[in-house]
Amino acid sequence: QVPLVESGGGLVQAGTSLRLSCAASGLTFSQYHMAWFGQAPGKEHKFVAAISRDGSTTLYADSVKGRFTITRDNAKNTVYLQMGRLAPEDTAVYYCAADYAPEYSGRNVRRGWTEYGTWGQGTQVTVSS
Repeated sequence: QVPLVESGGGLVQAGTSLRLSCAASGLTFSQYHMAWFGQAPGKEHKFVAAISRDGSTTLYADSVKGRFTITRDNAKNTVYLQMGRLAPEDTAVYYCAADYAPEYSGRNVRRGWTEYGTWGQGTQVTVSS
């Protein structure tokens, strides 16, 4: 059973919107900080956005601030990435990632991809100009 499954990617035109979803299973979702990373061909994972276990804290890459919004629904074990005003440079495989951070750990939500131990298989987003 794959713990994280992304969906919602596709081929879209520049200026449009897309919503990615990541459904979690087999883990206590509310104990995990969640994040989205993008990986363009031949490049490393690039931080996009992160959200704390309870949704109270969000982090964004400068390149997506004001365009993308990360949210989560702990009742549905799902995290979302609403992507707006898409541009060709947003083209990448987008991965959902989870960082185990129970409340007693005091662990804050972070940007580094090495902080996240559980990953989905990715969903392709292609933005045409």
